[in-house]
Amino acid sequence: MNIEDFRDYCLGLPGAVEDTPFGPETLVFKVGGKLFALTDIDTFASVNLKCDPARAVELREAFDFVQPGFHMNKKHWNTVLIGTGATDAQLRVWTADSYQLVAASLPKAAQLELAQAAEG
Repeated sequence: MNIEDFRDYCLGLPGAVEDTPFGPETLVFKVGGKLFALTDIDTFASVNLKCDPARAVELREAFDFVQPGFHMNKKHWNTVLIGTGATDAQLRVWTADSYQLVAASLPKAAQLELAQAAEG
């Protein structure tokens, strides 16, 4: 997967927006104002994704290319190394999981708006 495909996938999720709050080199994807993915725009060497803490440990133990979140809370974030074994399908699933975790933490009204946006 390349940065353009990843960007398109993230922005295709209901209510997802992109931002660069940490500087022009770090592309951040948010839902409801909360982060669900971030990556380096220039290199796209890795992606930080939110993850259920128990699942985060499982993924790190199962895959060498999944590591504790770089510069993030390592209990809740994983860094997925791109080009080292992660398939496009895995990256999409883990990104969707990250998005869902964050969306589920939003206030009920925001969750309802997202559900309506997903319906079309």
